[in-house]
Amino acid sequence: MRLFNRFTLHTPESVELEFTLAGIGNRAYALLIDYIILGLIVVVFLLGALIFNLVLLETIAKLLGSTNRLELWLIAVQVLIGFFIYVGYFVFFETAWSGQTPGKRYVKIRVIRDDGRPVRLQQSTLRALLRPFDDLFFIGVFFIVLNQQEKRLGDLVGGTLVIQEQQPITTAALKVSTPAQSLAKKLLIEADISSLLPEDFAVIREYLQRREAMIPNARNELSKQLATQVKQIISLEKLPTKVDANVFLEAVYHAYQQQVDN
Repeated sequence: MRLFNRFTLHTPESVELEFTLAGIGNRAYALLIDYIILGLIVVVFLLGALIFNLVLLETIAKLLGSTNRLELWLIAVQVLIGFFIYVGYFVFFETAWSGQTPGKRYVKIRVIRDDGRPVRLQQSTLRALLRPFDDLFFIGVFFIVLNQQEKRLGDLVGGTLVIQEQQPITTAALKVSTPAQSLAKKLLIEADISSLLPEDFAVIREYLQRREAMIPNARNELSKQLATQVKQIISLEKLPTKVDANVFLEAVYHAYQQQVDN
């Protein structure tokens, strides 16, 4: 359901999340920054390729005389490398930085999958390969304006959304138990809490807010499922003995907030 530039989706954990779509202005601003950085990279590559060509062709000319065919091959190979740099820039950063390029990080927007999960190599590659078509004659702008989820062609094929990065929201009604507060201190030392994305934190927060309204069996099952997934995200090998999944999620919630506050 869309309300202005808000979009609500249901995660695989049956938690409802609302996101703010990035909007064409923020996306264009982020792309401009990325193209400036990418342009500098391409200029460095072209200068290097030019020097390499001159040296190589001069050497071959002294040995064989004719270099026409070799020159054409060099140009073809370097055009191909240039295309890989163009595609690889977006694929590398979106995969390594959980859906963000330098431009997106500066503007505070992020690419996610349609189910709310971080993008992976497959989605980033599809988006990058279709970017030239989106940029050609502003086809991407046309799709974004007419699509309710503000998706360009690459997003439609890759199954992705571009959202405004979520900011942690402190909820006064949410109480964290004493055992969870103690465990949170250990997690800040032993676990990689910084690996949690704002969207992951939002899922935990939504569950903790709504768990009292769930029937016990559903609550227990969902808490264990979430705890297992969160444990993998924060690179925690095993839970401390005799720690309930709800206490663990409270501890992660509390640790994340403390890290953000600091």
